[in-house]
Amino acid sequence: MTQQRRMTMSDSYEMDDVSVAAEPVAPIAGRGTLLVVDDEEGARRSIRAVLKDDHDVLLAEDAPSALELARANKVDVAVLDIRLGGMSGLELLDRLKELEPSMEAVVVTAFESMDTLRWALRLHVCDFITKPFEVSVLRAAVASAMQRHLLACATRSGEEVLRQLLEEQQGQRMQEQMLRTQNEIYGSIIHDISGPLTVIASFAEVADQRITDASRLGAKDLEFIKKQLRTINQQAANCVETSRRYLGFLRRRSEKDSRVGVNQLLADLTRFIQVHPSRQNVHFSVQPLAEDAALRMNGADAIQMLLNLVVNAFQCSPDHHSVEIQASLVLYPLDLRVLEDGPRDRMLNVEGFLNVGPLVAVAVRDNGPGIPPELLSKIFEPYFTTKPEREGTGLGLNIVERLVRGARGMLHVHTRAGEGCTFTVYLPAVTLAVKAQNGPPAPAE
Repeated sequence: MTQQRRMTMSDSYEMDDVSVAAEPVAPIAGRGTLLVVDDEEGARRSIRAVLKDDHDVLLAEDAPSALELARANKVDVAVLDIRLGGMSGLELLDRLKELEPSMEAVVVTAFESMDTLRWALRLHVCDFITKPFEVSVLRAAVASAMQRHLLACATRSGEEVLRQLLEEQQGQRMQEQMLRTQNEIYGSIIHDISGPLTVIASFAEVADQRITDASRLGAKDLEFIKKQLRTINQQAANCVETSRRYLGFLRRRSEKDSRVGVNQLLADLTRFIQVHPSRQNVHFSVQPLAEDAALRMNGADAIQMLLNLVVNAFQCSPDHHSVEIQASLVLYPLDLRVLEDGPRDRMLNVEGFLNVGPLVAVAVRDNGPGIPPELLSKIFEPYFTTKPEREGTGLGLNIVERLVRGARGMLHVHTRAGEGCTFTVYLPAVTLAVKAQNGPPAPAE
């Protein structure tokens, strides 16, 4: 804040008439726009005469006129008198900053008090000038306020550019990670098909040899060849089914009414996991649904979500440990009051969860070291990882979170030091066969 200043305005300053209608005024580039609010016409015109050569100046005689002008024009700096009819200058400034938070202000008044000064400080007033004042003081105060405004705008612009760059970088890395997982799915499809193709090739070779070696085919030869052909046809059908199912899932990722059978999903996941390099020193088991159901989500997204959770469980410890997947059907909405964040629990997407039965709960459980409480709140942050450098991207669980949100599901993480960790995903489902139950089941821990 500057100290009290003195001045008398010269009568020789230009006193042009200026309209106060709330019409947008085209600003001149680089000059900045001032809003001068004073209930004395002479004071308004005098201030305009001092500042009009350097800035575009709007004049208002009261708070309503000032607010109209501020709504119609982008105001950079406001020059305000404290005492206005119906509303004080500082009350007006409060309203003006609601319209344009980056607006700076210079307060000009013949009356000041400690309460006024404190209020002005709270509103981050750039300068406080008492009447009468010198022209040079007013110009310096307005120039300083304009510089602060331009600096704040440049800072915000830079922050916005940085934020966009970071988002683009994160999005690119996320796409790379998701593409890497999709490539794993493609690789798993190829691996899944290679087994049946090997059987087809072997059986075709045996049948061909039987035909070639026999000068005349007898009944036993024909029966043998028929049996080989039936096996070949069955294995070929398996290849076609597997490739169509998952390549179709990947192509139809954006379809809203996608569905995938839970038990088929778990069976495919089990085959994919068999060749995953992270499975070393891990005992892996799967408990499918007793009565099958279908998830209301794309199959490629579902397999990617579960694959990331399982790989995360595989990598929880380099020592030998166990990882289990258990699926269960929940016919009734969950009581979310018993599922809350705590030192051993973390909930995700409670607000976006479609908590309507039926639901499928898929729990991925390990008996590793567990997650320390100080890390539990960070595990879904992009790029957060406890793995050594170059051994993890820190995006696996962040992708899981995105996929769960996209499916309108919910994720509950429960961990206990030395006993392991359980990631339970609750997803909207469609029952295929439902047995009557006496009441709603308790939510899985």
